[in-house]
Amino acid sequence: MSAIDIIAGLFSGEGAQDYLGEEVSVAVHMRQAAGMAEAAGAPDTQVAAALLHDVGHICGETVSGRQLMAGTDNQHGEIGAAWLAQWFDEDVTEPVRLHVAAKRYLCAVVPRYYGKLSAASVYTLALQGGPMTAEEAAEFETLAYAGAAVAVRRWDEAAKNPASDGPEFDHFRPLLHSLIRQHLVPFPPLRLGHGPARGSGAGMGSGRGLGHGSGAGHGSGWEGSRDSALTATELCTVKAAALPR
Repeated sequence: MSAIDIIAGLFSGEGAQDYLGEEVSVAVHMRQAAGMAEAAGAPDTQVAAALLHDVGHICGETVSGRQLMAGTDNQHGEIGAAWLAQWFDEDVTEPVRLHVAAKRYLCAVVPRYYGKLSAASVYTLALQGGPMTAEEAAEFETLAYAGAAVAVRRWDEAAKNPASDGPEFDHFRPLLHSLIRQHLVPFPPLRLGHGPARGSGAGMGSGRGLGHGSGAGHGSGWEGSRDSALTATELCTVKAAALPR
């Protein structure tokens, strides 16, 4: 069975479960997010990351989104990124790994972002460490894939529309096929850490064995103005995000 067929099986199987108290399933949520990324003109790698950002809820026998709603951080970003790293490079897996950290970051630095969260998202934020401290936010901003993670997080929060199913999974097959590496690597053992003091594995410093995105060829940190608010459109176009100060 191909990697894409394995992923498709998750979408049609475990992905059909309710999405953490929202009005859509996990699979519909991820397909909606990818459709939004595609409509925004995002790079293929970010569309793929949006499509796959919550696979950590459904890819393991012992880990599920139900744990998160039951009061335990299931570290789904770390787990999903590690699972996807069998087939995809860091430009796909790192935004997946960091999308929870991006939620914490946005809640810390973007005025009124917290007020836009759904009730379920507010609940899970508390389990994932809450808004970042100033020190954590500054550290997050230095990461090569921080901008991509914030873009994915924007689509993540918006992709909860019960009136839409989003594009079908098969729509994204050619895109995923173009991003799968030729030489596959085995699924690594998970070594989940605790990240920054309040991160409980949801921050950018957890899971040393899972890769941090050195960003070779990408530069360090975000380029561009720091004078305007972050938007998914700004982040998906090129190199950086504008950070409010």
